[in-house]
Amino acid sequence: MGITTNIRKIGSGFKPSFWIANIMELFERIAYYGQATILSIFLRDHLKFNEVETGQLSSIFGGLIYFLPIFAGALADRFGFRKAFSFAFFVLALGYFMIGATGMAAFSGIFSSSHLFWVLIVILVFTAIGGSFIKPSVLGTVALSSSAETKSIGYAIYYWLVNIGGALGPLIAFFVRRQMGIQAVYIVSAVSCFLMFLNTIFFYKEPVSNIDRSQVSISMVFKNLLRVLVNFRFMIFLLIFSLYWLMFWQIFVIIPFFITDYISKDAPFEIIQSVGSWGIILFQLIVNWFTKRLSPITAIITGFSVSALCWFIIMMNPTIPIIIAGLFVMSLGEMTQAPRYYEYIADLAPEGQAALFQGYAFLPVAIGWTLGGTLGGWLYKVFATDSKQPQMIFLVLFGVGLAAAVLMFIYNLTIRSKKRV
Repeated sequence: MGITTNIRKIGSGFKPSFWIANIMELFERIAYYGQATILSIFLRDHLKFNEVETGQLSSIFGGLIYFLPIFAGALADRFGFRKAFSFAFFVLALGYFMIGATGMAAFSGIFSSSHLFWVLIVILVFTAIGGSFIKPSVLGTVALSSSAETKSIGYAIYYWLVNIGGALGPLIAFFVRRQMGIQAVYIVSAVSCFLMFLNTIFFYKEPVSNIDRSQVSISMVFKNLLRVLVNFRFMIFLLIFSLYWLMFWQIFVIIPFFITDYISKDAPFEIIQSVGSWGIILFQLIVNWFTKRLSPITAIITGFSVSALCWFIIMMNPTIPIIIAGLFVMSLGEMTQAPRYYEYIADLAPEGQAALFQGYAFLPVAIGWTLGGTLGGWLYKVFATDSKQPQMIFLVLFGVGLAAAVLMFIYNLTIRSKKRV
């Protein structure tokens, strides 16, 4: 009876737009992670790019889809989340279809192999522009459609559903790749996004805000962007956080390369990559309950330290069971820090700038992907392809994770000492 009452209380603390937005985020993540898990293999083994070129293309797409929310979030605040969702899902559906089409025989006459690298850059940029509107709009909706009492659990639910998408996407991608071919994964992602475009049109209602958006000019939007950008302490915090994502994104660059080259070409690398998401699905709410008394910075430092152990564990004996164990440890660190990070950013945001600040929250993710794709491709070529010492890659990534934890600890000490003065 007590559990049922608590569930009802939690549910009553959210408006309908909270649940609709999170469902749309779920399907968008199914689309994103489905294609993300096969992107490196699709580019290298199907389209015949080398590891460095593959890393560069991955960096462009992954970096932009998380960097552009800074601007997309500001525009979503100005024009409304419903318009932002409609634009985003339509562009994503078209973009994912075009990426897949580059590898289809039916479109071989359109996409010339001699210029395919540059064609893909254009398509990936186009797709990333659409995808950049999703997260700030979802997180802005969460901020406006939850109460003060339910906001913390609201962000935990959001992150939990994100990882359901992160788990189901690779699973679906695995079966689609086996049955229909790797390029068909992008068609599935396109269909998922188009369904959410229809969902936005028919079901999503704009959450109530105390700000009259019509009174907010475009010039004011960009002034707000610059105002956040010159917040030196906040920017340092975000740059340190970037090291975590530099380490994290190697799951989608290094891991599929290593599994297919050093373990087995028939291994279900998509499912292995999704271990972290399954861990978060099972344990996110439990970890959130155990760590809710930690300050945001303490939770972040703890999460960084735990996640770094992933690469040390894999380095010791890089077999499939050990890789799975390492990725699960990575997820424990992620679920410790991630929801508290979003909560911390949301509390910083002034009235009417919820999506803007949540857009900036993805700057570390963008920097991590932008540098991480290219770095991962280069590390793999140098240590795995050329010198046949792939374990050195895991040692480097372990060092990156430790550096992130140490720098965040120093940052926290510096900020606390300045506050005392």
